[in-house]
Amino acid sequence: MSAIARRPDHLNEPRWVRGLLLTIGLGFLGLFLVVPLAAVFVQAFARGWELYLASITEPDAVSAIRLTLLVAAIALPVNLVFGLAAAWAITRFNFRGKQFLITLIDLPFSVSPVVAGLVFILLFGSQGWFGEWLKANDLRIVYAVPGVILATLFVTVPFVARELIPLMQAQGNDEELAALTLGANGWQIFWRVTLPNIKWGLLYGAILANARAMGEFGAVSVVSGQVRGLTNTMTLHVEILYNEYMFSAAFAVASLLALLALVTLAAKNVVEWLNHRPIAADAPLERPAAALQPVAA
Repeated sequence: MSAIARRPDHLNEPRWVRGLLLTIGLGFLGLFLVVPLAAVFVQAFARGWELYLASITEPDAVSAIRLTLLVAAIALPVNLVFGLAAAWAITRFNFRGKQFLITLIDLPFSVSPVVAGLVFILLFGSQGWFGEWLKANDLRIVYAVPGVILATLFVTVPFVARELIPLMQAQGNDEELAALTLGANGWQIFWRVTLPNIKWGLLYGAILANARAMGEFGAVSVVSGQVRGLTNTMTLHVEILYNEYMFSAAFAVASLLALLALVTLAAKNVVEWLNHRPIAADAPLERPAAALQPVAA
């Protein structure tokens, strides 16, 4: 058996170069990620548990937490349904406007959230296109909870679809065609073939969409009006507290968002691990070399 080929000398960096690059990378992560995250929790508990608990249980904070959870609870199912439908249509059918639909899905990634909020004001504000009709029917969208929900939906709509589209394109439709040949109908193909194949990608996209929904600031700040106890989400509540020099309370509420980020990161890693584990489990076992030798007569 030939010896393992050595890497060319020009690809072997000196040890000090590798150490320097590793130090720079770890230093960057520590300075811009770990230190700020630790500072949030240090400042949140700087004045004791009593003030921390009081800051996250006072009425305005509770209202902000409830609204954040409500918005996420509405945005997540809508994103799941839309993402599934869009990914199914784009990967399984050819139609006019297909590329335009993909561009529309990517639009929230390229448009500033503040601009998105202004668009909703132009549409549903008192001087907007539908303002008179909304006023005549005693409906409010801007500076009310529906506006917060719409703004959140706009910024989160690409996450599920953009996770599923490349996954479904890579998988192809051979299994679905086989199921169709065997007599399965559309719903049976979806529930028994398509959905099991994309479940981890779907869950991954849902985790990202949920994290963005709870942490959205730009678009929500424009359409909410920042009315305490009514249209303030957690991010807006943190901004108001900080601007009023209530730093400990602001960091206390911010620590909940930081904790959410850590939970989201952990959930994402678990999903990635579960997604790759079946692949490793299904890999063929390596047979011993002796077993491959022909048996002597």
